[in-house]
Amino acid sequence: MLSDNGSPYIAKDTRIFARQLGLKPCFTPVKSPQSNGISEALVNTLKRDYVNVTPLPNATTVLGLIAGWFEDYNENHPHSGLKMRSPREFIAAQTATA
Repeated sequence: MLSDNGSPYIAKDTRIFARQLGLKPCFTPVKSPQSNGISEALVNTLKRDYVNVTPLPNATTVLGLIAGWFEDYNENHPHSGLKMRSPREFIAAQTATA
């Protein structure tokens, strides 16, 4: 889980909850607009391409879908900044040329 250093995200309860969901809290460097922009872009993409197009009657439904959304985002979702490849395709291409 990548977030900025805002008080809701660094709060102990938030970090504990994230770990209970199987997430590892990671934070952008302080005063790093580039890193903050990356995390905001991820949130906007998840909202636009997953949350806003999925019926979400309750929190249980959301929690059941999040892992699949992240899997799809990393495995299949094309990213313009990666020349329309998914993150895993991009990483595989980098590894193959290394």
